[in-house]
Amino acid sequence: MILEMKVPSPGESIKEVEIATWLVKDGDYVEKDQAIAEVDSDKATLELPAEVSGIITLKAEEGDTVAVGAVVCLIDTDGAPSAPKGGTTVETVEKVVEVKKEEIKAIPVVAQAPPSGAGGLGHPSPAARKILDEKNIAPETIVGTGKAGRITKDDAVNAVPSMGTPTGGSRGTERTKLSMLRRKVAERLVAAKNETAMLTTFNEVNMTPINTLRNEYKDAFKAKHGGIGLGYMSFFTKAVTRALQLYPDVNSMMDGDYKIAFDFCDISIAVSGPKGLMVPVVRNAENLTFRGIEADIKRLAIKARDGQITVDDMTGGTFTITNGGVFGSMLSTPIINPPQSGILGMHNIIERPIAVNGKVEIHPMMYVALSYDHRIIDGRESVGFLVAVKEALENPLELLCDNNPKKAFEL
Repeated sequence: MILEMKVPSPGESIKEVEIATWLVKDGDYVEKDQAIAEVDSDKATLELPAEVSGIITLKAEEGDTVAVGAVVCLIDTDGAPSAPKGGTTVETVEKVVEVKKEEIKAIPVVAQAPPSGAGGLGHPSPAARKILDEKNIAPETIVGTGKAGRITKDDAVNAVPSMGTPTGGSRGTERTKLSMLRRKVAERLVAAKNETAMLTTFNEVNMTPINTLRNEYKDAFKAKHGGIGLGYMSFFTKAVTRALQLYPDVNSMMDGDYKIAFDFCDISIAVSGPKGLMVPVVRNAENLTFRGIEADIKRLAIKARDGQITVDDMTGGTFTITNGGVFGSMLSTPIINPPQSGILGMHNIIERPIAVNGKVEIHPMMYVALSYDHRIIDGRESVGFLVAVKEALENPLELLCDNNPKKAFEL
């Protein structure tokens, strides 16, 4: 029986996907539930599992954009895995390998001239030759991407004359198509810049009180909660949810001529995954404990790292936190994650001299930045929100732990 495998719908709003990578070759035997391909949507990269076992025939190429519901491969369920002929054993394979090694040693090395006249290496197509002649570029300087190294029309269009270098160093270039996810992220970021009245306000946070709490309780926290660490993200998430409840305009978004306000805090956490920027959501963060926030962030980060993040994991979100400090950023202006109205940027922690009660002291300091949509959030609310975040982070014992850290950390 021949089974047609169709592209499943990754989410309600997604109409097409892109075949990012085939994990099997045409004619391979695949097992049921084996991952056979990675497909990109504009929200996430997902694995496509085989629905049955059998011999697979591919019906789409890598890089093809296909509609949800389209047939991308066939699986012949009557097919069986190929077996070695003649009862090949491990010993036989080892002997063959040794023989092949000796044969390779015996082969004389002969310089191969590049094929000519038949569309071989460095040979341009007629259209490509015309373009190269107009640009006065020698075909020998172009690396063709066509079959057998043939220079295609696109190669010629994208070719630029070599300027050369005094040292003779490499000046190679590589042209690769962006994934659907990366293209969508770029589109959304440009839209955020063009369609919002985005401003950024800054402040700084003395991290000494949080460091003191973490140093005192992090070992007990990790031991109590099965290896989950007490990181900075739970403190910042707690501080943000408190500030959002004090300044609800920051926890709202524009919808045409209307403002949508939320009585819950779904916090998007920007993470860098192998496929690019991911923004999974911690749901109802205002109701979570420190342990609950850290556990949810760890779960989502692992899914993003392993390419297992789903559209549902990243859908929604009323406010975003991004931490450029893990990469060493001292200060930045984060871009709003539309349709949200605000995003908080964390940065690296640097020991700096500051004035405390009229004296100069050295403390671990972090710059924080709030980018916000001025169409819906006024300056008073934006500055007040960031000050509320600063106050909570500099007084976590009282404002985030209710003066009872053991209870807050569930120890």
